[in-house]
Amino acid sequence: MVREISAGGVVIRSVENRWQVAVIEPQKEPAAGVSAKTGKIRSQKVLLALPKGLVDPGEKPEQTAIREVKEETGITSTLITKLGDIKYVYVRTWGDKQRVFKIVSFYLLGYRSGEIDKINQEMRIEVKRALWVELEEASAKLAYRGEKEMVKKAQEYLKLNSEA
Repeated sequence: MVREISAGGVVIRSVENRWQVAVIEPQKEPAAGVSAKTGKIRSQKVLLALPKGLVDPGEKPEQTAIREVKEETGITSTLITKLGDIKYVYVRTWGDKQRVFKIVSFYLLGYRSGEIDKINQEMRIEVKRALWVELEEASAKLAYRGEKEMVKKAQEYLKLNSEA
């Protein structure tokens, strides 16, 4: 089985004493299918995720998280702490259709600078948009269970470490 190692970030900032987190809406395939009831093209539900990507050779996972956040959201961040790892198996839907064991390490990152969604045009192949959402609402809005857990870990960390 193929192995992939990725890293991502839960980037936080405080606005008017409320925590926000940076999320992305990945690009996805156009809606496929027509509703049998209405005859109209079905609209797809908005999918939100945390920024993440493959660890490059010679790169540490925390460096990958910071790089991927910059590439996918347009913002610069700093490392606060590691939140945890998500492990799962998926089947590639492209190319070789192999089963892949994937580990994604997530880090809590603090917002430093930049404008959200101001990303290079070539990243638009991967990212439809990047936006800030309220941290308290993020776990309900994110699509993936493991990423929801990382947001909850970030919330727990912030409750225990008020200096963050």
